Amino acid sequence: MNFTAQRVPYQQTGYFSRIITDYLNGNDFLKNYYEHPVSFSGIEAAINQRERFPTDRSLLVKSLETQYTDLPIEDAVKKNIESLSDKNTFTVTTAHQPAIFTGNLYFIYKILHTVKIAKTLSVSYPDRYFVPVFFMGSEDADLDELGNIYLDNEKLVWDTKQTGAVGRMRTEGLEKIIDRIEGEFAVDPFGPELINLLKDCYLHSENIQQATLKLLNHLFGSYGLIVLIPDNRLLKSVMRGIFRDDLTTHLPFEITGNNLEHLSTQYPIQANPREINLFYLKDNIRERLEIKDGRYSVNNTNIHFSSEEMEKELAGFPERFSPNVILRGLYQDTILPNIVFVGGGGEMSYWLELKPLFKHYGVPYPVLILRDSFLLIKKNWKAKMEKAGLSSEDVFKPEEKLMEDFIRHHSDRQLSLTSQMADLHVFYCNIKNISGIVDKTLEQHVDKLESQALQKLEELEKKILRAEKKNHEDVRRMIHEIREALFPMESLQERIDNFIPWYAEYGKAFLELIYQHSLTLEQEFVILEEIS
Repeated sequence: MNFTAQRVPYQQTGYFSRIITDYLNGNDFLKNYYEHPVSFSGIEAAINQRERFPTDRSLLVKSLETQYTDLPIEDAVKKNIESLSDKNTFTVTTAHQPAIFTGNLYFIYKILHTVKIAKTLSVSYPDRYFVPVFFMGSEDADLDELGNIYLDNEKLVWDTKQTGAVGRMRTEGLEKIIDRIEGEFAVDPFGPELINLLKDCYLHSENIQQATLKLLNHLFGSYGLIVLIPDNRLLKSVMRGIFRDDLTTHLPFEITGNNLEHLSTQYPIQANPREINLFYLKDNIRERLEIKDGRYSVNNTNIHFSSEEMEKELAGFPERFSPNVILRGLYQDTILPNIVFVGGGGEMSYWLELKPLFKHYGVPYPVLILRDSFLLIKKNWKAKMEKAGLSSEDVFKPEEKLMEDFIRHHSDRQLSLTSQMADLHVFYCNIKNISGIVDKTLEQHVDKLESQALQKLEELEKKILRAEKKNHEDVRRMIHEIREALFPMESLQERIDNFIPWYAEYGKAFLELIYQHSLTLEQEFVILEEIS
């Protein structure tokens, strides 16, 4: 694989929200909503805070060793797990739900970005050690989001009637999607390897979270990635006090609510806290906990508890309490010696809501780093872009804008009526002067006539441009094909496409390509163009 890299500011792409571009640009308003800048000084400050926090490292290591018991563990992973016992070891963490077959491309990008940061920091701070962690959101129950992938813009949906946490769901039914994948990619250089991997992970695992663990261990074990499944009794036992506060005094709701009131004056809110920010998790149930008529009720079920019964349930079965987005980050950074969180735009937005919650419970707030984004341009599309006169930066523009730019640049005909509009304005100014001498009230009438005439000329200019576009219909089709390939469904490539076609063609070399071009603290969008 031979690709060249180019970087552009995130804001230039037009695909990122204002809160994210403001965060990247160091907007003064947002500085109260995070703790550390994305810089080495910010990293050092995060390390200093983390060193003073009593992380239960032995509990963490014990849980990870148990989790990996039945897996062939890479030496790099084993070393990283063991190193977590050392007070000078820290984590760089990303998180995602266990989307089937990894879901979208950015799933891969965020992991490799996390790995790159951890390795870079280990070199920059030789007296400390940093390990990459993937925190699996296996308790998420949104099957509509996690139970499908896109291949060539075709949506392949897992046909299952299971309910509850997706991570706990059995893998029956996924063989149909794997058969579909095999039918298309078995002839590719690494197609058989990939298909065997998917079959091994998904058809020989108890559930989705175990399948995802096996898949990530195979793909990223050599990079030392630790996958943590937080659906764990021992780990959740650490959170009993915070869970109790959420259930009884609703303190997390109060703390984050006050913070959001000010933030919402400038930006849309990504995640709103609830009075209770816990789900009840048991068997095939993951439903919100609510208070109804003085009792705790599990939404959409007949399960309910008195205050005393709920206290016993929490004391005896902490694993049955599943934090929502408001408490998930706090859980993550309570059990991990974490100093960096790598997340997408949506994740960054809701993490900016949580700083007061971390402060109240004395949990160190990590450096927030926006995950890397890539646009992958294969050589056949690069050739078409060159034929259409498009640069890699141009392709972020809307299709109509690209066509207009091409026409204005390549047409030898007059397509703009700007000069004529200026002459028209001079004409009507003279008319207004003449009529105004006779009757001052006529000036408004002349202004209206000018406005109507200018509007007609603008409409004519658009018709001229449309007519010229028809003379270049072949270019229009080419631009449409380019945009459709690089921005499927009018979205970023990474938010729709899956890693499967890339791995089937290139194997692990694809992962290494992304890793080599992953950034650390630079925070820019990366365009990768194939050159041979």
